[in-house]
Amino acid sequence: MSRWGFFKHALRAVLPALAGLLLAAPAHAADEYLDPDKAFSLSARALDATHIEVRFDIAPGYYLYQERLNAQVAPVGLQLAELRIPKGKVKYDETFEKDVEYFREAVTLVAVLKEAPTGPFKLSVGNQGCADKGLCYSPQKRAFQIEPGQGAGGAPRFTLLSEAQAEAWSPTALVAGNASSALSAAMSSPAPQVGAAASPEDSGEVSKALKSGNTVLVIGLFMLLGLGLAFTPCVLPMMPILSSIIVGRGGPVSKARGFSLALAYSLGMALVYTAFGVASALAGEGLGAALQNVWVLGGFAVVLAIFSLSMFGVYELQMPASLQNRLTQASQGFKGGQHLGVFAMGGISSLIVGPCVAAPLAGALVYISQTRDVVLGGTALFSMAVGMSVPLLLLGLSAGALLPRAGGWMTHVKHAFGVMLLAVAVWMVAPVLPMPVVMLLTAGLLVVAAFCLGAFKAVPKPARPARRVAKGLGLLLGVFAVAQVVGAASGGRDLTRPLAHLGSARPHASGPELKFQPIATLAELDEVVRTSSRPVMLDFYADWCVACKEFEKFTFTDEAVRQKMAGLTLLRVDVTANNENDKALLRKYTLFGPPAMLFFAPAGGELPGSRVIGFQDARTFSAHLDRVEAMGPTRIGMK
Repeated sequence: MSRWGFFKHALRAVLPALAGLLLAAPAHAADEYLDPDKAFSLSARALDATHIEVRFDIAPGYYLYQERLNAQVAPVGLQLAELRIPKGKVKYDETFEKDVEYFREAVTLVAVLKEAPTGPFKLSVGNQGCADKGLCYSPQKRAFQIEPGQGAGGAPRFTLLSEAQAEAWSPTALVAGNASSALSAAMSSPAPQVGAAASPEDSGEVSKALKSGNTVLVIGLFMLLGLGLAFTPCVLPMMPILSSIIVGRGGPVSKARGFSLALAYSLGMALVYTAFGVASALAGEGLGAALQNVWVLGGFAVVLAIFSLSMFGVYELQMPASLQNRLTQASQGFKGGQHLGVFAMGGISSLIVGPCVAAPLAGALVYISQTRDVVLGGTALFSMAVGMSVPLLLLGLSAGALLPRAGGWMTHVKHAFGVMLLAVAVWMVAPVLPMPVVMLLTAGLLVVAAFCLGAFKAVPKPARPARRVAKGLGLLLGVFAVAQVVGAASGGRDLTRPLAHLGSARPHASGPELKFQPIATLAELDEVVRTSSRPVMLDFYADWCVACKEFEKFTFTDEAVRQKMAGLTLLRVDVTANNENDKALLRKYTLFGPPAMLFFAPAGGELPGSRVIGFQDARTFSAHLDRVEAMGPTRIGMK
């Protein structure tokens, strides 16, 4: 079969699957949130007579606050010596204006008792977390009943209690074996853990497709994901480097040869991704955590920075001559532009972009690691790599027509891609570095960009307008770089507004003043809704809710939003304390926590399909208010 025949057959096989997947995919699943017990699955085991290990398995797209983790023991007389909590990742929270520590994937605590208990006791563990989509859960507290010597082989027996059982627990009224989960473990060996790990099946369409076991669906979905990743800043900056490797130093390249070289590169990258998927299935959750390690991210950021130097002409990106000669003898021409060399470089390049694109696929990777399905893992990741390779295949098919020609323009293009590579390197390590360091790195990046734009060079006379515009833009970037340095040195924590902390200006809210009536009980809520002559908006709020603060800061300050909300009866349930009344209101409407906004007809029930779960910006929320207006007999914004 010719190369073109193979290509046509491949298109016939892949395009129907992609089209079917696009037609079958649901519009969105923005309102799907896990139950907190699934989002933050709890388990425990005994390390010895006085040390209890407690583990939270955190679902993809969710995180726990370090400062909200706590533990208590009962009955009276039993004391907790300490609760060992590891350090989490640190990020600056613009809403709370402070650095916060948080955990993703998993966190393990160790509760240390002052003395070995002689009878049954209760260990209560508190936590609070949020979803990336904007929902913050109320503070949670769960408890284990632990009975020393009652498990297999004289080990302690663990029972995960329901909320009611935890409240009613006492040493003399032991919970029966019908509790939600039980564990028997030997103190001297690793033990099975209480509770199932958080099930990623509920975390999106990716996991649903994997759970279905439909291989065609999995291939199509991961190919689409890979195609989307191919156009992210993680992958695009690699194209000029990889293009030069593929085309090599030879003469003109035919379309058939260009495509075959691109295909060799794609296969090299896809095979490494296949190995990555298999490793995920065999290594379990630890692989995902390893990818987020500061050394891994930092190492690949350094690689990207080194590649950027090649774009600036510091060195030529090619193999050492001695190594190239040896490989040439072994493979009959193992150099840039030859199939075997391009295949190898594809595999190496996949390692470069791997950590960068791991985050968008975290949910799928964790699911694969938990299923331990080697075939499914390899197939899914291979399909993703094929999708990522589509732009490169098109580049090879163009026979070099899309590549920059030699000359001054080529130099400018290489410099632009060099800046992009540096930007990706900074972006990659930013989550694991203190904000002042990130601001200084950003300042350095801006200086490099300004230099490439000619900000520090005299403009020759006469000069084209584009040259003057580039110099002006470079000078602006240089000024912003200085602002980043000053901001970092003076306590700034905002990349977009590095000097904002030096002033006292605050966003001014225009439009009518919004007054929320506080609601504390279900009876109070029912009475207000029943007697209201206008549509009702019920806002669930908490001081610890990041997205709630964002609503206050960015959405409710918008004039159009305030005008529309002025025609509503505004109610607010503050669940900061998370007391019994707060829990009852959340349970009444099947909510896990704030922010959540419910809309009711005048003197009527809740309007179907009108809920807002998680943060929405002003434009989105304003459009939602328009849809709510169309549902009710009383027009919003009209008194």
